Amino acid sequence: MNFSSRKIEAAVEEISRLPGIGKKTALRLALHLLRRPSDQTHRLAERLLDLRDNTTFCSTCHTISDTEECSICASPKRDETTVCVVEDVRDVMAIENTGGYQGKYHVLGGLISPMDGIGPGDLTIDSLLERLKSGEVKELIFALNTTMEGDTTNFYLYRKVKDLNVRLTTIARGIAVGDELEFADEVTLGRSIQHRIPYEQSLPK
Repeated sequence: MNFSSRKIEAAVEEISRLPGIGKKTALRLALHLLRRPSDQTHRLAERLLDLRDNTTFCSTCHTISDTEECSICASPKRDETTVCVVEDVRDVMAIENTGGYQGKYHVLGGLISPMDGIGPGDLTIDSLLERLKSGEVKELIFALNTTMEGDTTNFYLYRKVKDLNVRLTTIARGIAVGDELEFADEVTLGRSIQHRIPYEQSLPK
């Protein structure tokens, strides 16, 4: 791809590093930004810098937050005895959009995947175990994607916590095998949370 401007080439190079964006799409976005009023482009740049520099991870559940403790963990209206284990912040947003869950969360930050070099030590599993050992949590909901990596992570967690005094459940299979939570419609995901089942019932016979 030949460019008439090195600045456009540099912008396209950076934009195309984003997931799912190729060089042609990056070029369209760069040209679109050039055509917009300068204050809009500057505002976008400011928002991106603010996002990068002024967000953190909640010290309790590890979701993305503006403060040390996220609004969900800080809310006295949320049920502290129920914790839903998810892969990342996109799953928190998906479940929150259903409006049917009032407990709290624990974001693992990924799934166990030996093929990708991701092991238990790369996730926030130790932090989860500390939360469970406090004795406040009475139910742990496994709400990971129904993929091989999700099932592997579920089973690893099950082996780690099965002897603790915690009820272990998993979302109902309203979510098709292989689907990701963030792409599930709100009604299906909401029902899967509400009609969760004991985790042991989901294990192969």
